[in-house]
Amino acid sequence: MMWRIHLHLLVALVQVLRIGALTNPDDSAALNALRDQWNNVPPNWSGADSCGDGWEGITCTEDRVVSITLASINLSGGLTSDILGLSELQILDLSYNKELTGPLPSSLENLKNLTSLMLVGCGFSGPIPPSIGSLQKLVYLSLNSNNFIGDIPPTIGYLSRLLWLDIADNMITGTIPVSNGSTPGLDMLVHTKHFHFGNNKLSGEIPPQLFSSNSSLIHLLLENNRLTGSIPSTLALTTSLEVVRLDRNSLGGSVPDNLNNLANVQTLFLSNNQLTGPLPDLSGMVVLNAVDLSNNSFDATDIPPWFSSLPSLMTLIMDNTRIQGQIPISMFSIPQLQTISLKNNRVNGTLNIGSNYSSQLQLIDLRNNFVDAFTLRPGYSIQIILLGNPVCDEGGTETYCTTTRQPSAPYSTPTENCLPYSCSWAQISSPKCKCAYPYSGEMVFRGPSFYGFGNTSLYELLYKKLMLTFGTEGLPVDSVSLSNPTKTIDDYLMLNLQVFPSNQEYFNRTGISRIGFALSNQTFKPPHGFGPFYFTANKYEYFAGLTTGSHNSSSNIIIIAAAVGGSVLFFLLLLAGIYAFFQKSRAEKAAKKSDPFASWDPNTDSGGVPQIKGAKYFSFEELKKCTNNFSETNDIGTGGYGKVYRGTLPHGQLVAVKRARQGSMQGGLEFKTEIELLSRVHHKNVVSLVGFCFEQGEQLLVYEYISNGSLKESLSGKTGIRLDWMRRLRIALGAARGLQYLHDLANPPIIHRDIKSNNILLDERMNAKVADFGLSKPMSDPEKGHVSTQVKGTMGYLDPEYYMTQQLTEKSDVYSFGVLLLELVTARTPIEKGKYIVREVKQGKDKTKDMYNLHGLLDPIIALSMPPRSLEMFVDLALRCVHEAGDSRPPMSEVVKEMEHVMEISGLNPNIESTSSSTSYEGTSRGYDHPYSNESLFSFSAGNLPSKLEPK
Repeated sequence: MMWRIHLHLLVALVQVLRIGALTNPDDSAALNALRDQWNNVPPNWSGADSCGDGWEGITCTEDRVVSITLASINLSGGLTSDILGLSELQILDLSYNKELTGPLPSSLENLKNLTSLMLVGCGFSGPIPPSIGSLQKLVYLSLNSNNFIGDIPPTIGYLSRLLWLDIADNMITGTIPVSNGSTPGLDMLVHTKHFHFGNNKLSGEIPPQLFSSNSSLIHLLLENNRLTGSIPSTLALTTSLEVVRLDRNSLGGSVPDNLNNLANVQTLFLSNNQLTGPLPDLSGMVVLNAVDLSNNSFDATDIPPWFSSLPSLMTLIMDNTRIQGQIPISMFSIPQLQTISLKNNRVNGTLNIGSNYSSQLQLIDLRNNFVDAFTLRPGYSIQIILLGNPVCDEGGTETYCTTTRQPSAPYSTPTENCLPYSCSWAQISSPKCKCAYPYSGEMVFRGPSFYGFGNTSLYELLYKKLMLTFGTEGLPVDSVSLSNPTKTIDDYLMLNLQVFPSNQEYFNRTGISRIGFALSNQTFKPPHGFGPFYFTANKYEYFAGLTTGSHNSSSNIIIIAAAVGGSVLFFLLLLAGIYAFFQKSRAEKAAKKSDPFASWDPNTDSGGVPQIKGAKYFSFEELKKCTNNFSETNDIGTGGYGKVYRGTLPHGQLVAVKRARQGSMQGGLEFKTEIELLSRVHHKNVVSLVGFCFEQGEQLLVYEYISNGSLKESLSGKTGIRLDWMRRLRIALGAARGLQYLHDLANPPIIHRDIKSNNILLDERMNAKVADFGLSKPMSDPEKGHVSTQVKGTMGYLDPEYYMTQQLTEKSDVYSFGVLLLELVTARTPIEKGKYIVREVKQGKDKTKDMYNLHGLLDPIIALSMPPRSLEMFVDLALRCVHEAGDSRPPMSEVVKEMEHVMEISGLNPNIESTSSSTSYEGTSRGYDHPYSNESLFSFSAGNLPSKLEPK
């Protein structure tokens, strides 16, 4: 009987506590469901009263949840329909949580009060749901840098209050939707100021009705898509435009004459299209800072007068545009002019920069023109390149007759009149010389007005603007550091940003999320000249010591004890013990999932615990399910490392799952290396690591599925895909760009160490992707120039200088790439029947004869179809790459430029990706192994190499 009284008292007390909770029951249920779905939620997400208990990242008005801002706190999981229970939600910012994956809920209508939906830099996939058009109050919609596919929902046209629409850097296809009377379209968004659609797969024409005199658009970013047709003349009606990027598409026809009416445009990029007709007159764009019309097919024309009439011009890029004549001296005196690039044209006469040239001028690049004289003035500090002009034809050794660009001085925010400290592990000394754990990432500016990055005053201006914004918003920021300005392949400016906390060494989760929100929702407005930007954050793992609160449970126990006496207390303690047992078990599982390397043994030859950036952790059960329990039907190859299985993730993505031999930890160091390096490299010519698994004695790597095997298999005929000369050039250029990215843009730079045809994979459109990073080495000290390490690699591709000195450099990759080029033209393995391809080509080459007299070595498939000059330049480049001395080999940046030139000589546009799939090149398939099943990932060491290599 007594226990029944105690039970009734307990139930009554629980009811009292529920009534006393502040959070609306529907909101509370939704948040608790989300908490159960996500890993790594803030520690104080406990109890039923999220509003009353002040859950981190949650803002309430009275009892309703109105804001969730959880940027950059390492959340993982998915966004389920539970979010729809938060009907009063106004702001949802989950940006920079790369392990938030899966599709968005198909029905979003219930979030009728949402004004900001910020999901920047996550891992969401699938189509953007059409129901997003029901969010009538939406002002900011940022879905960029995810994995979304499918069409742009026309229903977005219903979002009449939308100011910011960013869907860039996804895999979105289809046409740009416009209204037709019965269906909505983006032309209805007359108040929207930002269309950021770059780096997708959009096709079709740019709809003329997208633009009008009523439009408020200031940023139109459509770069690097698959758009065709002509530039609509209606574009000139949108006179509010400031940045226009239509580059890297397949646009044709003439540039509309009325484009000159866009008097507010500051950045205009139309390069790498198929534009024809007369060169446009841009004299009406009086505030134009940067213009790039390169690589189009305009009519031949004399240098136009408007070159010298733009008072604000900073950057002029007009490569391969058929302009001719002598550059007027007046052009060099434009006050803000920094860069002029007119490569591959017919500029002639004398280059005379005069004595009143701009103090900002940094670069004049006139390669491959007809300049026959240069008026040299003593003391000039401008980088001038005249290689390929008559003035350099007679073996001139002047600095302006080389292609070597003077490197920009490295930049980093200077300290504020103090000496930096030597900080403890993982801490960094701030500009105010305080050791702390900064929040870091990359700021990427999509339309910078300047081309050279050596002007420190620009970064000082950016620093001041950042500090002003953080201070105005009351954010806990002591200082920021900007460093390593870099131009990306997409002509973006990328800067490393470090934000340091005030009054402590760490940020808490609230501070991180508030800073992330200021960057994701564009609270920070960059200074003039930098253009639109986005931010990609690194994982932050140094949160200030927050512990899960237990004051509520303690208070409840005290209340219960006081109310019902000792027997109830005993009963509650019993319940608490049972609850704690299950919570501990749950916590252990969650901890194990959030720390997949908890059982990693750093005392073995596998090294310390891997540091992963962005790769998804899969449980072993998840991978069993997606590969149908590793069934034989999904077995697509076997190698020394183990087996490879085709898998399908829940959202439909095809993957290749590489599984090590059961119970073997062989190659632990290579396993760690590959997931560490691949998790932080992202480039269209580098194979993507989707995730990994490390549990139950298993090592599994999950890659994007590459459908057309390796280059080696295509060259051997195993795939049945016929590689003509055009396709081989594109593959060589793609592989070179991937390798250049690893050397120049990865942070830190990466030496691949095993470049070979088996590690160049070909996707469904025959684009090359560099793969297999098991032997790669990061350049932790780039200034040193090499890494001293045990020799590993593949016979035939191995750099002899590295083999002799055990000093690995980026030029070791260049050597291997040179061998790869020779393999492309001969279709022979590097060492075949005791003959080394490098020696064979060197000995057989005769520059006095057609095609260097190499007919007997060439692959018969291409021997009769390739232009002789194209082949000769290709072979010259390959032999420069395999020079015995590393210092004499070109860097990969120069290799890429030379490959682009070879393609141009062959009549190809190097900046247009393959437009045909492998089906255009298929022959009779003879069966082949999958690309991931190549030789053992971990077997390329020097342990069994011969004592002497003979590369000559």
